[in-house]
Amino acid sequence: MKTKFARKEDIDKKWYVIDANNQILGRMATRIAIYLRGKHKPVFTPNVDTGDFIIVINADKIKVTGNKMEDKYYYHHTGYIGSIKSISLKHRMAKEPDKVIIDAVWGMLPKNRLGRAMIKKLKVYRGAGHPHSAQKPEIIEILK
Repeated sequence: MKTKFARKEDIDKKWYVIDANNQILGRMATRIAIYLRGKHKPVFTPNVDTGDFIIVINADKIKVTGNKMEDKYYYHHTGYIGSIKSISLKHRMAKEPDKVIIDAVWGMLPKNRLGRAMIKKLKVYRGAGHPHSAQKPEIIEILK
Protein backbone atom coordinates (compact mmCIF):
# COMPACT_ATOMS: atom_id res chain seq x y z
CA MET A 1 0.00 0.00 0.00
CA LYS A 2 1.38 3.40 -0.98
CA THR A 3 1.34 6.49 1.17
CA LYS A 4 -1.04 9.16 -0.08
CA PHE A 5 0.33 12.69 -0.09
CA ALA A 6 -2.14 15.54 -0.08
CA ARG A 7 -2.06 18.15 -2.80
CA LYS A 8 -3.30 21.71 -2.48
CA GLU A 9 -6.07 21.11 -5.03
CA ASP A 10 -7.45 18.05 -3.22
CA ILE A 11 -7.90 19.66 0.20
CA ASP A 12 -11.43 20.46 1.37
CA LYS A 13 -11.24 23.53 3.62
CA LYS A 14 -13.95 24.02 6.24
CA TRP A 15 -14.81 26.96 8.47
CA TYR A 16 -15.02 26.65 12.25
CA VAL A 17 -16.10 29.04 15.02
CA ILE A 18 -14.51 29.07 18.48
CA ASP A 19 -16.08 31.06 21.31
CA ALA A 20 -13.25 32.41 23.46
CA ASN A 21 -15.52 33.33 26.36
CA ASN A 22 -13.86 32.08 29.62
CA GLN A 23 -11.31 30.01 27.66
CA ILE A 24 -7.69 29.74 28.77
CA LEU A 25 -5.43 31.42 26.22
CA GLY A 26 -2.74 28.74 25.81
CA ARG A 27 -5.09 25.78 25.63
CA MET A 28 -7.28 27.53 23.10
CA ALA A 29 -4.25 28.57 21.02
CA THR A 30 -2.96 24.99 20.80
CA ARG A 31 -6.34 23.78 19.57
CA ILE A 32 -6.50 26.58 16.99
CA ALA A 33 -2.96 25.79 15.76
CA ILE A 34 -3.90 22.12 15.27
CA TYR A 35 -6.89 23.08 13.11
CA LEU A 36 -4.92 25.70 11.13
CA ARG A 37 -2.16 23.20 10.32
CA GLY A 38 -4.62 20.44 9.44
CA LYS A 39 -3.26 17.92 11.95
CA HIS A 40 -6.81 16.84 12.81
CA LYS A 41 -7.27 15.44 9.30
CA PRO A 42 -6.13 12.00 8.12
CA VAL A 43 -4.63 13.58 4.97
CA PHE A 44 -2.20 15.79 6.94
CA THR A 45 1.00 16.43 5.02
CA PRO A 46 3.67 18.62 6.68
CA ASN A 47 4.65 20.48 3.52
CA VAL A 48 1.10 21.27 2.33
CA ASP A 49 -1.42 23.66 3.87
CA THR A 50 -4.15 21.16 4.74
CA GLY A 51 -5.71 23.27 7.51
CA ASP A 52 -9.09 24.92 7.86
CA PHE A 53 -10.33 28.45 8.54
CA ILE A 54 -10.89 29.42 12.17
CA ILE A 55 -13.10 32.27 13.43
CA VAL A 56 -12.58 33.30 17.05
CA ILE A 57 -15.30 35.40 18.69
CA ASN A 58 -15.35 37.12 22.11
CA ALA A 59 -11.57 37.59 22.06
CA ASP A 60 -11.80 40.18 24.83
CA LYS A 61 -13.13 37.59 27.32
CA ILE A 62 -10.22 35.14 27.41
CA LYS A 63 -8.59 34.08 30.67
CA VAL A 64 -5.04 33.26 31.70
CA THR A 65 -3.85 31.25 34.69
CA GLY A 66 -1.62 32.46 37.48
CA ASN A 67 -0.32 36.05 37.54
CA LYS A 68 0.25 36.26 33.79
CA MET A 69 -1.99 39.33 33.45
CA GLU A 70 0.58 41.38 35.38
CA ASP A 71 3.78 39.36 34.85
CA LYS A 72 3.68 38.57 31.10
CA TYR A 73 5.20 41.20 28.82
CA TYR A 74 5.30 41.53 25.03
CA TYR A 75 8.47 43.08 23.59
CA HIS A 76 9.22 44.62 20.23
CA HIS A 77 12.10 46.63 18.86
CA THR A 78 11.52 49.78 16.83
CA GLY A 79 14.75 49.45 14.87
CA TYR A 80 16.49 52.35 16.60
CA ILE A 81 19.32 51.88 19.07
CA GLY A 82 18.06 51.28 22.60
CA SER A 83 14.42 51.38 21.54
CA ILE A 84 12.97 48.15 22.85
CA LYS A 85 9.33 48.60 23.84
CA SER A 86 7.30 46.46 26.22
CA ILE A 87 3.64 46.19 27.14
CA SER A 88 2.02 43.97 29.75
CA LEU A 89 -0.67 41.44 28.90
CA LYS A 90 -3.19 43.41 30.97
CA HIS A 91 -2.67 46.59 28.94
CA ARG A 92 -2.54 44.72 25.64
CA MET A 93 -5.83 42.96 26.42
CA ALA A 94 -7.42 46.37 27.01
CA LYS A 95 -6.07 47.79 23.72
CA GLU A 96 -5.98 44.88 21.27
CA PRO A 97 -7.21 41.50 22.56
CA ASP A 98 -7.35 40.06 19.05
CA LYS A 99 -3.59 40.49 18.61
CA VAL A 100 -2.97 38.56 21.86
CA ILE A 101 -4.66 35.48 20.40
CA ILE A 102 -2.95 35.88 17.03
CA ASP A 103 0.49 36.10 18.70
CA ALA A 104 -0.21 33.03 20.85
CA VAL A 105 -1.21 30.99 17.79
CA TRP A 106 1.66 32.33 15.66
CA GLY A 107 4.11 31.01 18.25
CA MET A 108 2.80 27.48 17.54
CA LEU A 109 2.97 27.61 13.73
CA PRO A 110 6.01 27.08 11.50
CA LYS A 111 8.01 30.26 10.83
CA ASN A 112 8.15 30.00 7.04
CA ARG A 113 6.04 30.65 3.95
CA LEU A 114 3.62 27.91 4.93
CA GLY A 115 3.12 29.31 8.43
CA ARG A 116 2.42 32.79 7.06
CA ALA A 117 -0.26 31.30 4.81
CA MET A 118 -1.78 29.43 7.76
CA ILE A 119 -2.04 32.45 10.05
CA LYS A 120 -4.03 34.30 7.37
CA LYS A 121 -6.79 31.73 7.83
CA LEU A 122 -7.32 32.86 11.43
CA LYS A 123 -10.01 35.53 11.90
CA VAL A 124 -10.33 37.03 15.40
CA TYR A 125 -13.13 39.35 16.56
CA ARG A 126 -13.65 41.12 19.89
CA GLY A 127 -17.42 40.79 20.09
CA ALA A 128 -19.88 37.97 19.56
CA GLY A 129 -20.54 38.74 15.87
CA HIS A 130 -18.56 37.97 12.74
CA PRO A 131 -19.09 38.66 9.01
CA HIS A 132 -18.45 35.06 7.87
CA SER A 133 -21.94 33.57 8.25
CA ALA A 134 -22.13 32.92 4.48
CA GLN A 135 -19.44 30.23 4.86
CA LYS A 136 -21.69 28.29 7.31
CA PRO A 137 -19.02 27.70 9.97
CA GLU A 138 -19.31 24.81 12.41
CA ILE A 139 -18.88 25.37 16.14
CA ILE A 140 -15.93 23.79 17.95
CA GLU A 141 -16.28 23.17 21.68
CA ILE A 142 -13.02 23.46 23.60
CA LEU A 143 -12.94 21.65 26.92
CA LYS A 144 -11.61 23.58 29.88
